[in-house]
This record gives sequence, structure tokens and C-alpha cells, in this order.
Amino acid sequence: MPTSLRSTGTTATSVSLAWNASTDNVGVTGYTLYRDGTQVTTTTGTSYTVGGLTPSTAYAFTVRARDAAGNVSAASQSLSVSTRSDGGGTPPGSTPAAVNGRLKVCGVQLCNQYGKPVQLRGMSSHGLQWYSQCLTNGSLDALAGDWNADVLRISLYVQEGGYETNPRMFTDRVHQLIEMATARGMYALVDWHQLTPGDPNHNLERAKTFFTEIAQRHRGKTNLLYDIANEPNGVSWSRVRSYAEQLIPVIRAQDPATPILVGTHGWGSLGISDGRDETDVINDPVRATNIMYTFHFYAASHGQEYLDALDRASNRIPVFVTEFGTQEASGDGPNDFANAQRYLDLMAARKISWVNWNFSDDQRSGAVFKAGTCGTNGPWTGTTSLKPAGVWVRDRIRTPDSFPTG
Repeated sequence: MPTSLRSTGTTATSVSLAWNASTDNVGVTGYTLYRDGTQVTTTTGTSYTVGGLTPSTAYAFTVRARDAAGNVSAASQSLSVSTRSDGGGTPPGSTPAAVNGRLKVCGVQLCNQYGKPVQLRGMSSHGLQWYSQCLTNGSLDALAGDWNADVLRISLYVQEGGYETNPRMFTDRVHQLIEMATARGMYALVDWHQLTPGDPNHNLERAKTFFTEIAQRHRGKTNLLYDIANEPNGVSWSRVRSYAEQLIPVIRAQDPATPILVGTHGWGSLGISDGRDETDVINDPVRATNIMYTFHFYAASHGQEYLDALDRASNRIPVFVTEFGTQEASGDGPNDFANAQRYLDLMAARKISWVNWNFSDDQRSGAVFKAGTCGTNGPWTGTTSLKPAGVWVRDRIRTPDSFPTG
């Protein structure tokens, strides 16, 4: 029997649900979800968003497992969830994902459903194997409603105690977080956080397995982005390009429309940290469409040379800053807010989307919450639980978006 059926988010017309996986002697093959005793769907995962509901209405949900022999488990404990009222929370059509719809790359920019360039601003999780407890209904409500974030980067480490140790568990957690971001009207940036070893080809087969399932399950959503190689390092751009050109067709077989972000060499520095520069990418681009290239910077470590590279590259290729910090490259040490602001000014002028590292209570200065915040479940809103970097980046995410619709 599935256990711990729970709600991970609600809107006026939808309820997002998750549950713990069942076990079976011949293998669980899927689950059947019921609403008020009537079957809603079957799914192979452990999360689902039920749509088409009525505002301010209570619904009772149960879930059953089935195995390879055709056996069906007992029903889980019933869960009662009420949808939000039409008059409460965020009005329909006003969330970042609702306004902009499915994104696409147009020229060197990221464009919304109206073909207009947009800039997304948001936060990255820390590694799910370490700080998953910082991603709760309360914290993500605050990220969407108090911080006014447009995007949540879901950082799935491959090594370092991450995906490779338990692919099923970590994939299910990513499914759940995609649903939680979706329920709050944010974009979900799925980050394949390969770091050590630095050659992404080491994890190519794992990446194919992971992204096939993610793309197949969520391809109908219009609020996704795929980040397929976090920080390639110690490897040539040609090796990174080869990896991307092998993985992208696998994703496209399931999801032909979601933008795909490709990490650049030199720890996502467009090659600068490897003694190279952006011309490697410009002169030998990935042979695929609807893609962007990623750039990472840490303001206290990465000075004018890196800023100039971002300036030059963003005029030639589509760039998304999928990670940055106001401190040193370790994510720790003193903040350099002045240099960080120079980057943000350039990114605002060019409409380069960005995500800050990181939405956790890690002891380093780059984690936005003070140590212990996640363990006590907040407080999540306001600034009392925030470190200086958290206060600074929250202020910059909260400034009004400019999402043209016509």
C-alpha cells in the first residue's frame, strides 16, 4: 500500500499530490489515483497534479499500487484537500509561468509565448541529497509569493551522494519539485548537476535515462527548462558539444518544445576559467535548435575578464546564467555586492535570465538562510531568517518583472 499521501501544493483549480513508493515481491509497475472514489489517472511515478477542479472545494484522494502480476494494493489512507478560492492567492494568469507560457529561444534571447524577450529571476536549490528539507510547501510559497521568484532551479547532483546512489528516489523527488513549482506558477529548471568528474560524457547514459523519464512525464507542461550539464571542467568544448549532441535528440524524442540549456567548459565560464574564451562555443556551436548556453560567476572571484566575456558572448549566442553568487567561487567568504550589481545591470539590459546559488541554510555565506532555518521550518517570509546575501538577492528578485504580452 502506498503511504504518506500528501498535498504538495494547491491552486484554485488544481491539487498537487505525492506519496511514498510501494514495495512488492515482483515489482511495482504503477499507481492509480482516485478522487472521491473515482479513478483520475494511472501513473508510474509517485506524484501527480490533478487539474480541472472547482475553487474553494474539498476533495478526498486515495492511491493504490499495482504490480507486474496484476495485483492491486489496498487503498492508501484518504487525504482531504481543499482548493483555493478564486479571490485568494495569485489571480489567474498573473504568475510568471501563466503570463509567459512556454518559452523558446529567439535569436540570442529567451522569449515568451508572445515572441517577446523576457528575463527570469530566481533561486537554485542546494544539492537535493543534502538540503532537500529546505524545499517545503512553506519555503516555496515564500519563494513564489514573498520573493516573487520566476524560476526554481532543481539541483540534482549526479555524484557526491546524489542520483547515482538511488536513481529512483532522486528522480521521484525531482518529479515532486516540478509539480510544486508548477502549482505556484514558477518555471522549473531541471539541473543535471554533474561536477566531478568534469567530463559530462561520464554520465551520458545516466542522463539519457533521467531526462527520458522527466521529459516523457512533464512534456505537456509549459513551465520547464532543462539544464543538461552543470559545470563541465577539465574537458574541451568539443567534448561538451559531443555530449550535448548525443543527449538532446533523446530529450527531443519525448519533448520537442522545451528549451535546453547546455553547460559551457571551464566550470560554466564560457571557457575563461580554463584559459579559453567564448569563441570556442561561437565558432563550434551545438548543432541543435531552441538551446541556450550557460554561464556561472561568483562576484568576489570573477572580475572584469569574466564580465567582459558575458558581455561579448550575449551579443552572439543565447546565454542563461544558471548559477551565480555574490561571494567567492566556493560559495563562501565575503560578499562583493558592488561587482555582483555590475553583472545584474548587464543582465537586465540584455534580458539575460539568472538564478542565484543557493536556497538553503548551508553554513556558507552564499546560502540565503541562516543556519538552522530549514530544521525549524522557517520562518520563510521576510528577512529575519536571511543572511546578508539572502537579503540582497531577495530585494533584486522582488523588483517588478517586465513581461511584455503584446
